[in-house]
Amino acid sequence: MARIKGALNARKKHNRVLKLAKGYRGARSKQYRVAKQSVMRALTSAYAGRKQKKRQFRQLWIARINAAARINGLSYSKFMFGLKNAGIDMNRKMLAEMAVNDAAGFTTLAELAKSNLK
Repeated sequence: MARIKGALNARKKHNRVLKLAKGYRGARSKQYRVAKQSVMRALTSAYAGRKQKKRQFRQLWIARINAAARINGLSYSKFMFGLKNAGIDMNRKMLAEMAVNDAAGFTTLAELAKSNLK
């Protein structure tokens, strides 16, 4: 049986990594060893970034809701507590959307929250 040499598989592996490193500066996009390190780090950062994006959006929504609630004379926590007591189950993404694009509707919710504070 003929011996199989590893050159073809190694070349494929190297090209796969170098393709991912396309656009990197200098040796990071040309040399396999350096490119491999950069790509590993980039993929790790990309994974972490996908988790951070969710946190950052929630943070943005809360900031927008808080700003709109304060315009209506409530803090964020009192507004959310009032909505909970009123039985309104609305996610922060939709509340933030209302705060930006539907001020009248948000004011209605704020009044409802105020009336349900204990």
